[in-house]
Amino acid sequence: MVETSSPVTQPHSTLDEFLIAERDRFRELPGLDDVLRAVAGAAERINHLVRRASLAGVLGATGEINVQGEVVQQLDNLGTELFVEALRRSGRIAALACEELGDVLLIEGAEDAPFFAVFDPIDGSSNIDVAVPIGSIFGFYARSGKVSPESLLRPGSEQVAAAYIVYGSCTMLVLATKESVDGFTLDETIGEFVLSHPGITLPAGCPYYSVNEAYQDRWDAGMQRAIAELRSRCSLRYVGSLVSDFHRTLLKGGIFAYPADKKQPQGKLRLLYEASPLAFIIEQAGGAASSGRERILAMTPDAIHQRTPLIIGDSEAVAMVEQCVAQD
Repeated sequence: MVETSSPVTQPHSTLDEFLIAERDRFRELPGLDDVLRAVAGAAERINHLVRRASLAGVLGATGEINVQGEVVQQLDNLGTELFVEALRRSGRIAALACEELGDVLLIEGAEDAPFFAVFDPIDGSSNIDVAVPIGSIFGFYARSGKVSPESLLRPGSEQVAAAYIVYGSCTMLVLATKESVDGFTLDETIGEFVLSHPGITLPAGCPYYSVNEAYQDRWDAGMQRAIAELRSRCSLRYVGSLVSDFHRTLLKGGIFAYPADKKQPQGKLRLLYEASPLAFIIEQAGGAASSGRERILAMTPDAIHQRTPLIIGDSEAVAMVEQCVAQD
């Protein structure tokens, strides 16, 4: 069961009402509320496309290969366009980086805007073809100094907020600031995200572990020992869609792992716009996130698309994995 604090706002207030009621939280971050409204608006449009995927003609690949060397899905392009345009229109974003763009995008005329945004517009997009939940991931930084591509290469600990959206049996937006983690469910009857999970904290203990065990022969000995330990005392839950697996871990407890392996020794997930935002959220909820050797939020990326292993969830379980990895 999700534990809650006693927020100023009450469950079932809309995101806009929440942002107004919690204005003191954003007083030192003027304009962040506009950014969050922009993200929510674009997410609502993406939800509509996801719900009508086969009818709206957004299934399947485009035939293009992105900067990651991955096949681009039609929904990847649409999601990128919608979020980039929404963030641009907010007038609060000076620069942004995302999975589908090769380079940092500097927003013309917005050099003095207060924030940077980093995001994965549609994570797990190929899963839409078989109706598996997908998601979007965001991290936000306060702009400091002159805007340049290098100014986005910052450790995750400097994020001022992070969020993700999961498009599943319902569509939820989960927002983390340094004060709390709050979840909003899209009410399609009114076209608004409504506060449904105030003050989320990670449940104590580690009832579940989530990892693709088909890759275990590729892991090093330390990771194999760690997963064997988790297997001996936890139940396996694995969807194969990052946001979905993380969302379950956040609400139900446990640990999610995407380790490095012989095929991908640097890891699979991107540090800047996948691992760091989720690490920010889990830490604000009382958990931990590690590469297996160091805290994710302490890592400064050398490049926009740098990859990393990710071990995230219950603090004690993450520490156990780190101890096993350190023995190698």
